[in-house]
Amino acid sequence: MNYVQLLEDVKNEMIRFFHTHENPELVYHNLSHTQAVVASAAQIARHYKLDDRDFFVVCAAAWFHDAGYYISGATEHERRGAELATAFLQQQAVDEFVISDVRNCIMATCMPQHPATLLEKIVADADLYHLGTDRFIELNKKMRKEAEWRKGEKIGKSEWRQGTLKLLESHLYHTDYVRDLLEQGKRANIQLLKEKESDTPAPLMITTEQGPVPETPVVKKVKIERPERGIETMFRISSNNHQRLSDMADNKANIMITTTSIILSVLLSVLLRKLEDNPHLIIPTVLLLTVCVTTLVFSILATRPALPEGRFTPQDISDKKVNLLFFGNFFRMSYEEYNKGMQQMMNDRDFLYGSLTRDVYSQGVVLGRKYRLLRKGYNVFMFGIIISVLAFMIAVVFFS
Repeated sequence: MNYVQLLEDVKNEMIRFFHTHENPELVYHNLSHTQAVVASAAQIARHYKLDDRDFFVVCAAAWFHDAGYYISGATEHERRGAELATAFLQQQAVDEFVISDVRNCIMATCMPQHPATLLEKIVADADLYHLGTDRFIELNKKMRKEAEWRKGEKIGKSEWRQGTLKLLESHLYHTDYVRDLLEQGKRANIQLLKEKESDTPAPLMITTEQGPVPETPVVKKVKIERPERGIETMFRISSNNHQRLSDMADNKANIMITTTSIILSVLLSVLLRKLEDNPHLIIPTVLLLTVCVTTLVFSILATRPALPEGRFTPQDISDKKVNLLFFGNFFRMSYEEYNKGMQQMMNDRDFLYGSLTRDVYSQGVVLGRKYRLLRKGYNVFMFGIIISVLAFMIAVVFFS
């Protein structure tokens, strides 16, 4: 079964579902949240190197896990989401064992969570991934607004914070990967909520003719300095994205190298031998050879590595001009020299972030070169193949 295409069908079906059942009052459990859960599930799944079948299971479960909110509300929405997933996948003739795994993964998001298998743990962690991120406060406000709509009355900030604190303190991430990645962020969010709660003053009492009544306090907002996790996350995501784009470029180049190599092999081994008897095919053959060789050259140039000098000087370290995070700048240096430079970089915040910035920039420059060469290669191949085929057709029809 083509699980890649099947997952695309699930995606299109759920996007259509959310647009059809759109409810502006569901400000949290909506398409945006579902897409974020799918992205988190895919990220965790890639870390654990799941095969196509299991990758489909966790992503399909993530797409359907909150669909039940749009059928008849929050109560048992997981069960209704599982029923929707079962009905759709059965229409696609998906194996019952796969459907069962998708259904179990959706049910694993029920609170409190008790996932059993790795796939269930991945979906459960993806559903509450935001608890350890910088977006937690923003999303928590949306959850409160949605809860007030369902309840039909206002929920006090202190009451909501206490309930949220109880959730965070009792919650555990189930996969080692997410635990290592987000546990520290979750603790920071817990601390932030506690500080906000401690900053809420008790109501002041004023005396009136009717007796003491509470005075509405003026609460001074305290700006809490956030850790620099956002900057570090930005660099990590940027670097990962660039690496993924680089891998994609290499794959595209490999496809073109393989394709043109096969065509060249056929031309050199079969067609060239028959040109003496078919002189009218000489020009189309030479044209096709030129196209394939040019495409091959561009594809090889796109993947050919550029190797820098591999050395840096103490002056480069002092001027903070060298990127010690790229092997091309130090592979000819001794370990002692490299370690000394790294220690100096780690002790200097500006040097460290400057190196990270330079590293991301350098990756972008390399990617730009790769994709420019690939685009030229693909253009040459696309237009060249068309012209070559036309040339062969003209030669055969008019000159054979």
